[in-house]
Amino acid sequence: MKIVVLDGYTLNPGDLSWAALEKLGEVRVHDRSAGPEIGERLKDADIALTNKTIVDRQTILGAPNLKYIGVIATGYNIVDIKAAHEKGVMVTNVPGYGTPSVVQMVFALLLELCLHVQAHSTVVHEGKWSKSKDFSFWDYPLVELQGKTMGILGFGDIGSKVADVATAFGMKVIAHSRTQSDQSGRKNFEWVSWEDLLVRADVISVHCPLTKETDGIFDKEAFKKMKPAAFLINTARGPVINEEDLAAALNKDIIAGAGLDVLSAEPPPADHALFSAKNCLITPHIAWATKESRQRLMDAVVSNLEAFMDHREQNVITI
Repeated sequence: MKIVVLDGYTLNPGDLSWAALEKLGEVRVHDRSAGPEIGERLKDADIALTNKTIVDRQTILGAPNLKYIGVIATGYNIVDIKAAHEKGVMVTNVPGYGTPSVVQMVFALLLELCLHVQAHSTVVHEGKWSKSKDFSFWDYPLVELQGKTMGILGFGDIGSKVADVATAFGMKVIAHSRTQSDQSGRKNFEWVSWEDLLVRADVISVHCPLTKETDGIFDKEAFKKMKPAAFLINTARGPVINEEDLAAALNKDIIAGAGLDVLSAEPPPADHALFSAKNCLITPHIAWATKESRQRLMDAVVSNLEAFMDHREQNVITI
């Protein structure tokens, strides 16, 4: 079996091993692939593994030996699933591998908005504390989470784990989701409408998929309904937020702050509107990328492929 990894660098920049994959066939790992080289690299491949490199209809039809496409991620919109099914090519993904790391990032962003740890550390290193007349000072409002209301949009595995941590901080939890599972065992939890989520939450954490309904759902009208002291955290998909509207809402103090690990374009343009917005934390889509999370992803990619080779279906994408 000829196995081609189209964009292996993000998963494994050198701190993991491809050894388990190499036991399954002849492996060629490319750090990145783009344009015509995608088709060229897959022309004699039996197996294609891709994280964010697009495998479209033309590429699939132009790879006569291709039998399997493994997406090295949860989202699989980069693959033309219909074309793959028409050709009899199995497509798999990896759900759930990054949940602990994503939840950790949610609260890393939120706690930074609440306490401004890095900013305060910076001014201490610059000598401001040494020159202070008092034993303590702060340059930003300091916010305690206990008693605040965490609003969660989307209540799957990640959303429910965020709720667990929010509860541990002493927060009330309200949630809005397409489906409402039984949460009767939770304390201080309530299912609410989209409108109520906006109006009542002190923090909104986004964990919904990107759909026609959620594309741009956080727009200027949504921000107007939020509390002026509210924070917005997004570790899901960038396009759920109208970024121009968010920049305006931050700069006009309509909401208090935002913590974002995703943007609508990645990498973003150098003149992105949010780069100059007030109290806006942006990290480069790294919530999933702890070494532990990436190792789980590597293990799952290998496991999916082993299942395929054993004529079993595991994490198979269907139309």
